[in-house]
Formats: sequence, C-alpha cells, structure tokens
Amino acid sequence: MIRVAVVGAGHWGPNLIRNFHDESRSDVTWVIDTNAARIDQLRERYPNARMSPDAGDALSDPQVDAVVVSTPTITHYEIARRALRQDKHVLVEKPVAASCKQANELCDLAESRGRILMVGHTFLYNSAVRWVQKYIEAGDLGRIYYISMVRTNLGPIRMDVNAAWDLASHDISIANHWLGAEPQSAAATGGNWINPGIQDAVFSTLRYSDDVLVHLHASWLNPRKARDITVVGAKRMLTFNDLDITEPIRIYDKKVSDERTQVEFIDSIASFRASVREGDITIPRVTLAEPLKTQCGRFLDHIQDGGRPDSDGRFGAAVVRVLEAMERSMQNAGREERVVL
Repeated sequence: MIRVAVVGAGHWGPNLIRNFHDESRSDVTWVIDTNAARIDQLRERYPNARMSPDAGDALSDPQVDAVVVSTPTITHYEIARRALRQDKHVLVEKPVAASCKQANELCDLAESRGRILMVGHTFLYNSAVRWVQKYIEAGDLGRIYYISMVRTNLGPIRMDVNAAWDLASHDISIANHWLGAEPQSAAATGGNWINPGIQDAVFSTLRYSDDVLVHLHASWLNPRKARDITVVGAKRMLTFNDLDITEPIRIYDKKVSDERTQVEFIDSIASFRASVREGDITIPRVTLAEPLKTQCGRFLDHIQDGGRPDSDGRFGAAVVRVLEAMERSMQNAGREERVVL
C-alpha cells in the first residue's frame, strides 16, 4: 500500500484525493489545506485521513511514501523540494515550478535521491491525445505544417499566474508531446484587464524545427468555452475537440498540392493554380477514460517499477522554458524570443 499525502484541497485537490483514495494500491493518509471549513468537509468524507493546515506535518511523517502538490504555482517549488528532501515521491500539478531554475533544481534533487518527480500535465494521459500522437508518429498526416490550439472560457480568473501559465501550459505540453520536440522560439502578446500585470488573454506562436508553427490562444476572459486543436499536415488534416466526449477526433482527407500550368500570357493568377483535394471525413473510435485517473495510476506504477513518467520533471521543465520565453516576448512587445535550453 502506497501512503499518499495530498497538499492542497482547493479547486483541483479533491479530484486528486478521490482518485488516490479509490485506487486499491494507495491510501490517502494526510490531507493538508489552510481552509478550516474545507478541512471539516473532507474529514466527514475521508474519516481515516489525518488533516492539518501545516504541510510540515505530512512531509515529516516517515510513513508517507508520496506527496501530491496541488497548491498555487508559486508554492510548488518549496513544497516539492521539502518532500524530495524527505525522500518522498512527488506528483506536482502543472507547471512544475515558477521558473526554469527552480524546475531544474527539483529534477536534480529527485534524480540524486532516486525519487519519482512527476508533473500533472493531465492531457498527456488523455486517450484521445495519445491516439493523435500515434497517428502522427505513423506518418498518416504527412509532414506537419502547423498546429492551431484554442483554450478559452469565462473564468476561473487566477491572481497568481497569467493565462499562459494557467491554460497555455496544457497546449504546450500537448504540442511538445505530439512533435517529440521543444520549440526553438516563442513570440507572444497579451492583455491584462482584470488584475494589473496578469494577462487574461495570451496569443502566441511557437516555432519548432522544420518550420513547424504552433499557434496558441489562451484566455479566461471569453464568452465561449473552447478546447479546440487543428493539426494541418501535408497528407491530411485533423481536429481534436476535447469538449466532444463521443467523437473528439475528426480526420480530413484533404490536402493542397501545387500545379503550375503554362499559359501564353502570364497576366493573371491562372499561371498558378492550387489543386485542392476534398476527401472523406473519418471519425475514429476512441475509448475515453478519466485522464486524471490514468495519470494517478501511472504515478503509482512508476513508484512501484521505477519507470520514467511521460510527464516527468524534465518534461515539465521544458514547458516552463517555453512559458518563460513567452513572458520575455510579452515584455518586449511581442518580439520573438529564443527558448533557452
């Protein structure tokens, strides 16, 4: 039985508590939260778990095997560092830390202690996302030209991080996973209207090798909830709508090829014609499961087998590098910034 402490029982924490409680291999022995009313509610639901407002109570317990961190981003580094120093395995919600320097320190510490450091990039454990990854790897889309990613909603509005760190981090993780690479540069612009200095909407373009572009639109100030991704390849095109729980993926047998024709007088656009192929639309069958449940299960798997998570600390640090480049770009009026490796 793997004994788990969950630090942070706010917006996302209860889902983590539920999943580790329901797992036959794990037992939630500690729940940490500073909200007394919330603790009282959790105590009724999980009477066997110990409750405290102080994370130190759980981190110092030698019976605890793993710590799950679901607190504001700015606190991730300190809590995860303390847990790793106590030789606990750590699952920390995305982003792994508030800076790349902090993220790398956590990775080094986990490796030196022989502990699992996993980051909650939940979409990597979404069965539809994993289906698309295999489809791309098989070459069925052909060379990837660009990916367009839209993630919008009205709220929840954060005060600790901007929309890029909160929302675009999901899409960065998906793009890196699908392309098997990190972007070389990032350009971004954003606007802050609700809280000074915190961007409510961010528009960004990431440039990967082989001229692959990824465009991100992330906003919590939008009337429509959207989780839309379009992948355009040389052979086919694909869309993924995470809000469609029955048919999230559509494959379009469409492409554009260039045909140059010879004309006597080259005085019009007739000298160049784009040949468009309109083919079938295929909707693959994808068996959907709760991504968070899969993620929590993988965390327990890796504690037991010592394997490397898909969303390990190094993967999470790569996402933070992109976010930092986007921050620099927004500070410099959208100038393209190199992603520092």
